[in-house]
Amino acid sequence: MPEVTLFLADEDAMVALGHAIARVTGGAGLIFLEGDLGAGKTTLSRGIIRGLGHAGAVKSPTFTLVEPYEIGDVRAFHFDLYRLVDPEELEFMGIRDYFDEDALCLIEWPDKGTGFLPKPDMTITITPHEHGRRLKLLPQSPRGEAWREALALEFK
Repeated sequence: MPEVTLFLADEDAMVALGHAIARVTGGAGLIFLEGDLGAGKTTLSRGIIRGLGHAGAVKSPTFTLVEPYEIGDVRAFHFDLYRLVDPEELEFMGIRDYFDEDALCLIEWPDKGTGFLPKPDMTITITPHEHGRRLKLLPQSPRGEAWREALALEFK
């Protein structure tokens, strides 16, 4: 499945993309967020969670590993695996219980959970660019392909 590359100028554009992702996912699916420290993974996650209707703070789950959000009928889980020492720790925390067809899971640093995470619907890789950020959206399921098509149309 082909990827699409988007160029976003600033934090507002990143949050706007997050709102669009929230809309196209309908609050269900699995998205991996990749990029170096400070790339904008948490900013994008904040945009997605607020796009789902959450009005409060969206904290980085760097120390808690996961922050849950109940937004009406939508359940979203924001993971940050940066501080994970061993991927097997995910099994002990019951990681599989989060991957419900009716929930949206956003996972920062998915490489830290190799072997314990299911295949995502989409992987978004964020890198610095001279005029902001470059985001590569790689669909990895039919659902992710539908998201990619909708987002590519909106952010041409």
